[in-house]
Order: sequence, then structure tokens, then C-alpha cells
Amino acid sequence: MKIAMIGSGAAGSVFASYLNKGGAELWLVDRYKAHMDKVAECGMTFLSPSGEELLTGFHTAASAEDIGVMDMVILMVKATQTDGIMPSVMPCIGRETVVVSLQNGIGNDDVLKKYVPADRILYGFGTIGTELPEPGKCVSKPESGVIMRFGAAENDPVSEKAGRALEKCFCDGGCLTSFEKDIRPFVWKKAISNSGYNTLSALTRLRVGPMLDCEEGRQLIKSVWAEGCAVAKALTGVDLWEEMLEELPRLREGFAKYYPSMAQDVLINRRQTEVELLNGAIVHYGRLLGIPTPVNEALTLMIQTIQKNYDMQYCKQ
Repeated sequence: MKIAMIGSGAAGSVFASYLNKGGAELWLVDRYKAHMDKVAECGMTFLSPSGEELLTGFHTAASAEDIGVMDMVILMVKATQTDGIMPSVMPCIGRETVVVSLQNGIGNDDVLKKYVPADRILYGFGTIGTELPEPGKCVSKPESGVIMRFGAAENDPVSEKAGRALEKCFCDGGCLTSFEKDIRPFVWKKAISNSGYNTLSALTRLRVGPMLDCEEGRQLIKSVWAEGCAVAKALTGVDLWEEMLEELPRLREGFAKYYPSMAQDVLINRRQTEVELLNGAIVHYGRLLGIPTPVNEALTLMIQTIQKNYDMQYCKQ
């Protein structure tokens, strides 16, 4: 199976490494030239709980325009970049190509429907901490149990066959994966979780552990989650609240010393975040359903204000 990984930074490189181990032929597409050159020349050094290994056989490119038609295209650019990048990705998408979003946030499948038929779209996520400490080297820090879940935007034989093939490839590579008949509750649970600790970490400038160690931090997270759960229940019919409460000790155990991706975007890299696909999506669907989401709306506006004014922020000399 020929797979293009569009966006091969930390998460894209880790996902591609599992698929490489599972027997797929990978094309890594990314503008990070030093990383692409290192992988092309020496292979990918892959660190996981199983140890360190050197993986070879990757193809690399700065753009998807000249890599040929793929069997599968996986998007791992930031979800806010999907619309902008899809025109340059279309040359590697043929009539039978399946397009997969493993990006953060809600609504990625709807964006892809503007470019490919619904029966050729899969979407989901991985619960894997990732790092790219240097060019040609990626680190996987998976949670226990199933760490990759995805499903079809439209269930039919085409999407079922593609989903099962991708599931097998991930599992064969050591990434425990589940192809779900209804991925929506899982996507919403992941997005709601991120909308709490991820966004609040960016705003409070705290790692996950200290935020969860104070009652005020926990209450803030629960307020975000309560609104998200109300919207998700209206959309999917599934009540996620009790499952979300079970997330708190897991987050404390697994991410205590971690600055989540949005915190890194705001505090370190000073770049566009995915808040519109997280808290902003909760607000959007809440408005459509007539469900109040004042906490998520306030957090969305705060992050949007920060990311539009990085150059104006106070910086201690």
C-alpha cells in the first residue's frame, strides 16, 4: 500500500514509522528540508517504549505535487491549514485514493468533503505523545491500550475495506488500532479533552500537572468539558460526562510534565493554534443546536486575541 503522509513533523513521522514497520510504502511530505534530507539519506531513527530502531525505505518530498498517485493520503498538517494545502495535494489523489484525516479537532471530515467523495474519507486520531528532537529522529510516547482510532465519514464497502487495511497496517507496526463503525463519540471525546487541558495550559502558561493539582484548575477544565459534553450528546446521542471525569487521573499520570500542543504554539512558537477546531467548534455546534457555551467562547476569544498580537505581548527584558 502506497501512503503519503502530508505533514511529517513529530506526529506525522511517528505515525509514518508505525506504518513503515507494518509494511506500507511511505512518502513523507514536509517543507522541513533538514528532516526530509536526513530521512532520505539515513532513514528514520524511531524511539518508542520498545526501544530505538532505524527505519529505512521512506521516500521524501517537499510537496505532494510530483509524487504520483497514492493508494492513501494521510493529512497531518494543522487542521487550520487543510483548505490551504489541499489544492497542492490533489495531484496525488486519484479516483480510488482514500484520504485520511488524523488531525486534531472537530469537522475535519466536512472540510475534506469539499475535495473528495465522502465514501473515500476516513478520520480519527491517535493518543500518542510525539517529539521530533532533531532531523531524522522521532519519539513515540503512546498511552496504554488502543492508541489509534478512526472511522469512515460514510460507511460503505469502499471505506470499510480501506479502514480495515489501515487498521491492520498500524497494528502490524506495533500501534494498537481500532477501526470504529461510529467514530463520532471518540472524536468528540478527544476534542473535548483537548479543549480543556490543552487550551487552559496555553492560557495559564502551566504544564498539565500543576494545573490539575489545584482545585481551580480542575474546575476550569470541568466547565469546558461540561459544555462540550452537552453539545456532543445532542449530536451523537452519547453521554460522555462520566468518561471525561475518568480522564483526570489519566491526564495527571501521563501528561504532568507536558506542555500540550497549543501551549507550545502560544508560548514557544508563537503561531496559529487549532482553537477554532477545538473550543471554537464546541461553540459553533452549540450555536447550531441552541446550547449555551460561554466558557468555551471566552477561551476561544482569548486565544484568538493572543495569536493576533504576539508582537505586542509583554516580554521581560
